Amino acid sequence: MHVAKIISCIERIAPLSGAAQWDNCGVQIAGLEDEVTRLVVTIDPSPEEVVAALEWGAEMIVTHHPLYLEPKPLNKPSYFLDSTRAIMATGTWLYSAHTSLDVRPEGPAGWLFRAMKLSELTVLEPNTASEPGVGYGFWGRLPAPLPWKDFALRLGQHVNRDFWTLSGTPPTTVSTVAYCTGSGGSLMDAAHAAETDVYITGDLKYHQALESPQFTVDVGHFSLEDRMSSELADLLADKLGPEGVKVRFLPGREPFKAHLPIRI
Repeated sequence: MHVAKIISCIERIAPLSGAAQWDNCGVQIAGLEDEVTRLVVTIDPSPEEVVAALEWGAEMIVTHHPLYLEPKPLNKPSYFLDSTRAIMATGTWLYSAHTSLDVRPEGPAGWLFRAMKLSELTVLEPNTASEPGVGYGFWGRLPAPLPWKDFALRLGQHVNRDFWTLSGTPPTTVSTVAYCTGSGGSLMDAAHAAETDVYITGDLKYHQALESPQFTVDVGHFSLEDRMSSELADLLADKLGPEGVKVRFLPGREPFKAHLPIRI
């Protein structure tokens, strides 16, 4: 399949018009061949995932996170340099759907909303006045209120991480839920203003947690977005598979581990 048709398919799912101004979405590295028969989707353009994709024979790699947000030097050893070398040596295409994907609740970014069977979808921070329902952070209502412990058990069935960080006091019961993929600490106050019982995100910072009255569950940046990348791979497989393109999802790597120190 011609790469232009594949890019068009990706951008129907994640239009570049929704990307943040500071972001680097779209083609990261232009490949040498126009025809693509094997495509890999993964969360990061890390050297490990890039090498695995190339060993499988991918002519195109689609990542959630871009290769860089600011230009990087090519004269110093780095994650960026290793990935760039590997990709350019084979003439493979690299494409990123980052915030262009994050702001679309009807697409892969809305996976947790659907998994938790939420309703009354509301976007916490719309990013365009001309296209309603597009923006950062998704709010919804559970089919029926749940005790916090039951809600936490249900959330744990969907979020693949061994540990969470909690900020604030858990509610007795949970009726309303909001979440933001990736780094969503900046939306804590918006979640509180929307009368949210539990806000779920990643990368919560100290002062955000200290100053906001919103009860928040930090399940980690990776867990929400690796699953989102898997959903994107499934969607592309459905759309491109009949056209002869093999699509494979490569799970990424959680960079954090929990350690409980022993105190004597």
